[in-house]
Amino acid sequence: MHKRILIIITTCLVLLGQSINAQDAHFSQFYANPLYLNPAFAGTNICPRIALNFRDQWPSMKGTFMSFSASYDQHFDKIAGGIGVLAFGDRCGQDATIQTYEASFMYAFKVKVSKKFNMRFALQFSYLANILDVTKLTFGDMIDPKYGFIYQTNENLAAWNNTTDHSFDLAAGFLGYTNLRFFNLYFGYAAHHLNMPYISFIQQERYRLPMKHTAHVGASFDVKRKSKKEHNFGDISLSPNIIFQYQGGLMYMSEGLYLNLYPVTLGAWLRHSFKNVDAVIFSAGIEYQFIRVGYSYDLTVSKLINLTGGAHEVSLQFLLPCPEKRKAIKELECPSF
Repeated sequence: MHKRILIIITTCLVLLGQSINAQDAHFSQFYANPLYLNPAFAGTNICPRIALNFRDQWPSMKGTFMSFSASYDQHFDKIAGGIGVLAFGDRCGQDATIQTYEASFMYAFKVKVSKKFNMRFALQFSYLANILDVTKLTFGDMIDPKYGFIYQTNENLAAWNNTTDHSFDLAAGFLGYTNLRFFNLYFGYAAHHLNMPYISFIQQERYRLPMKHTAHVGASFDVKRKSKKEHNFGDISLSPNIIFQYQGGLMYMSEGLYLNLYPVTLGAWLRHSFKNVDAVIFSAGIEYQFIRVGYSYDLTVSKLINLTGGAHEVSLQFLLPCPEKRKAIKELECPSF
């Protein structure tokens, strides 16, 4: 029975192209899910921001992955920084055999280094729950040679009472950004799973969640803009970005470019390791008043090109008005999708 459980877990990890040490789920609309990318983004919009994200990974394969998240963040002058909360869920395997849920709270302290350069330093505290649904496992004694899985298993599933694992997690990050005359520059780093929490579906088999390192840098260049204070219809800007992620021995680089023809944003990314190219990502988003809606598609270009069906991702953001008159604090000018 233990071996069967491990096969299920390993299969879920292999489907993502990742190691047995386990990897975090990833989103392709990096900046549409800012708190998941780096906790230091908490409060960078100054006014309240709500972000909702959904990703369907490799829909053409059985045992697909579905990931979803919801977050809220806001800057508060009284505490000189931003507060953020994030809820995340991931369902792996056919009929969601393995499920992961996370609830996080983060605080990002803002430091005004100079008139045009600011930094934020963040801490994140998370509760993790990993669930293995043994009722959705299949066994050899359930198979009929002619009709397939039609029998009830003789395995004693009631004896498995260690199918939910609970742990606490820590993360930290920093962010720097500057508003120059002709362009805006931003960069940051985040380290997730600082305490490398243990995860165990089987009491005799425990493994530690490896640290995830994320480094990102980008810029925004105004090609045509009517006003520096707000965006107007017809404004044009370009935003090149690079994101590096490393976890459990695996490395991913993502290089991308956004073209903003306000209120529409188009993007193209290339995600790869040092050895091979994983996917080309195409995205499109639109912003109207306080709402941003984005869609992206990961086109698999690896050896699995004819098997996966790519990945679909949808994002929705609500940019709410500030509850009170805010000070003259400049929000971070970075991509929205």
